[in-house]
Amino acid sequence: MPKTAILNAAPGDRREVAAHSRGAVLDEAHVGDIHGAFGSIGANDHAPRLTLWSKIKTLLAIIGPGMIVMVGDNDAGAFGTYTQAGQNYGTTLLWTLLLLVPVLFLNQEMVLRLGTVTGVGHARLIFERFGKFWGAFSVIDLFVLNALTIVTEFIGISLGLEYLGLSKLWGIGAAAIVIMGAASTGNFRRFERFAMILILGSLLVVPIIFMVHPPVGQIAHDFFTPAMPPHGKLSEVMLLIIAIVGTTIAPWQLFFQQSYVIDKRITPRFMAYERIDLWLGIVIVIVGAVAMMAFTAQVFGGKPEFGNFADAGAVATGLEKYYGRLPGVMFAVALIDASIIGACAVSLSTAYALGDVLSLKHSLHRKVGDAKGFYAVYCGLIAVAAALVLTPGAPLGLLTNLVQTLAGVLLPSATVFLLLLCNDKAVLGPWVN
Repeated sequence: MPKTAILNAAPGDRREVAAHSRGAVLDEAHVGDIHGAFGSIGANDHAPRLTLWSKIKTLLAIIGPGMIVMVGDNDAGAFGTYTQAGQNYGTTLLWTLLLLVPVLFLNQEMVLRLGTVTGVGHARLIFERFGKFWGAFSVIDLFVLNALTIVTEFIGISLGLEYLGLSKLWGIGAAAIVIMGAASTGNFRRFERFAMILILGSLLVVPIIFMVHPPVGQIAHDFFTPAMPPHGKLSEVMLLIIAIVGTTIAPWQLFFQQSYVIDKRITPRFMAYERIDLWLGIVIVIVGAVAMMAFTAQVFGGKPEFGNFADAGAVATGLEKYYGRLPGVMFAVALIDASIIGACAVSLSTAYALGDVLSLKHSLHRKVGDAKGFYAVYCGLIAVAAALVLTPGAPLGLLTNLVQTLAGVLLPSATVFLLLLCNDKAVLGPWVN
């Protein structure tokens, strides 16, 4: 975008200014009442929130984008990465999660600010601000990485189904239909409520800690004390750390949250509530990650499987072998749940980005017939990924390892664009860094 400001106005004027900025794309469905999973806020509701109850009701209506983007990132790839760290190196890499907390918040806070203030998606801002080359670079990277990531989500679903003894063909088919159907109703609130149910399901990994009883003192020590595994190969450990970074802070999150905040119709006056939503999501994702590293370290420590990670399905088998069927089932169900919410969020981030740069209608408020291109991208990615996982001989193991490492490698370039945008007064006006 040239030096003409996309926005330098009062919060209430944000949409009008963004809509009239050169190159800005604004789907009219992005303007109107907020209809969240737990409440609504009228577009003309400008009343101050003076009482505690009014603030709680507002927070309940705003909650969604931060929690979905964070929990969506604790997906199948995350299950594999965190449990690999625990099974191969115990709890010695827990400290990496603590270091990522401020990075998580700063990155996602910047995109939620960009979304609420400009009303323009992340991909479109890069195109307009840095030109077609860098815009195409970012969108092509996003598309390829997201397509591969969605494949890993269906790998996660297949591993969970296999452990539970359910049909891979019918299970993956049903999951694909559920994922496509959840976002295709033309009702934003319905999708968000579906996502909230999945977020609740993701917490199934937490009770496993109480069944396995890992040493709390050791967990606390390794969470706050950086150290490298004493007997691990440095190259392998560094690749795993990159994978932890890539699975905890993925490029798709930037594109998803900015567009989802816009689609939910959140304006700058509710930015503080959205930051709380983001913190809630960060707490959930870190608690889940710590739980997975901790209980796999306890389950496999001193056992033949220690240092020989295979996949998340083998983790469920190990839980059953050493601690009974229930924790294994809970882990498998949580894996399927995480894979579904991950597939929803990653597919949406791609559809939002392409809709934004191609000037297509792109909103969950629209029915399929009113946003054909948007839903074609979303459903197409799901269908292709599901079909690939069902294809005999596909190199699924290689894809799983590649995705998280590739995400970690591509993250710096995405962060550079983010920082440049958020430090540009022509983009954010008074909300600049």
